[in-house]
Amino acid sequence: MKLLRAEADQFEFEMRVGEQVRLRQVLQRYPLVPASHHRLSHGQLPQSVENQQLLDEALQNLREENRQQVVSLLNEPQRFLKCEPGYRATFTRGEIEWLLQVFNDVRVGSWIALGSPDEPPEFKPGMSAQAVLHLATMDLAAFFELCFLSAVSGDLSPGPE
Repeated sequence: MKLLRAEADQFEFEMRVGEQVRLRQVLQRYPLVPASHHRLSHGQLPQSVENQQLLDEALQNLREENRQQVVSLLNEPQRFLKCEPGYRATFTRGEIEWLLQVFNDVRVGSWIALGSPDEPPEFKPGMSAQAVLHLATMDLAAFFELCFLSAVSGDLSPGPE
């Protein structure tokens, strides 16, 4: 994925066909962090059951809104424009900040599904297909996070077209 332009609030990227396909695949996996992962403090707070229910409802609403935004973004006819060698896509700073949250959910959800290992997980012969999928998803989400973070932070300079 290559940054072509960074102007004020607009960032234009060029993606190879495989990168665009994988970006879509990662986004379509949202949300991956289990709802049960978000818990209030372990202490006994007054009305802790009611407070947890409020948190669960708020998070469910946010996840549903984000899911609808993901579907909308992926279905925008002008979002991914065909070019050589693949696609061009333009995102605003706000869209990138939101996408970073989505990618982070997918990355962390994959890590949780792999058992929340202390060491970075690696491919091992004999891994289940599901574990391989989570490992690949985690790595791809991290790749896209790095690309977008580098673009908005200014660490990634636009390259030639």
